[in-house]
Amino acid sequence: MATLFGDVPGRALAVYAHPDDPEISCGATLARWAAAGSQVHVLVLTRGEKGSHDPDVDLDELAARRRAEIAAAGKVLGVAGQEQLGINDGELVNSPEVRDQIVAAVRGVRPDVVVCPDPTAVIFGDTYFNHSDHRVAGWATLDAVSPAAGNPHYFPSAGLPHPVGVVLLSGTLEPNVWVDVTTTLEAKIDALLCHSSQLDGSEELFRDVLRNRAEAEGRTAGVRYAEGFRRLTLSG
Repeated sequence: MATLFGDVPGRALAVYAHPDDPEISCGATLARWAAAGSQVHVLVLTRGEKGSHDPDVDLDELAARRRAEIAAAGKVLGVAGQEQLGINDGELVNSPEVRDQIVAAVRGVRPDVVVCPDPTAVIFGDTYFNHSDHRVAGWATLDAVSPAAGNPHYFPSAGLPHPVGVVLLSGTLEPNVWVDVTTTLEAKIDALLCHSSQLDGSEELFRDVLRNRAEAEGRTAGVRYAEGFRRLTLSG
């Protein structure tokens, strides 16, 4: 029997590598929580400047465009705050410096739930393996959440300690909870369409793909549309 995660956290923090990762990974969940009154915050770790196959693209201009896209998508989802670290794409590492900044975000937001990529999900079928930035974002966030964020001896200048109770891992091969996003799937899609630098004019096909994916998760969860996660319940 599939387990629905129906809790609405008072505060939530989503930590992802690239500008459009929060929307594609958990956008409908974030929109559902925000609509229900949750204070939802998003932390994007990289600039997103390599999100183009055009050899002539100006990387700084693309990074600026993607910053604007983050802001536009956040308005659609209804998030309370957004932050971007500005690390170059492909150069994200699980370093003390990166963990320090994630810990500062956790201690600043003081979330009940943190959402991030599942770093153990690497190879999907025989056509795709997970981007290194996604994997690093997941590991760095997990290491920042526990033990660092709740322990005063880690990164003492990053704020007062805050233990996180629940982590939801997206893009997982081992989901154990699902969020019913029937009422907010269209907000996820609209937010993703704000990332126009990543689209090639096939917006309607993109909408269909996203609906089909959510519908497949919904069949597992027993609802119309769902997003699946691997839930980790931490003891503090």
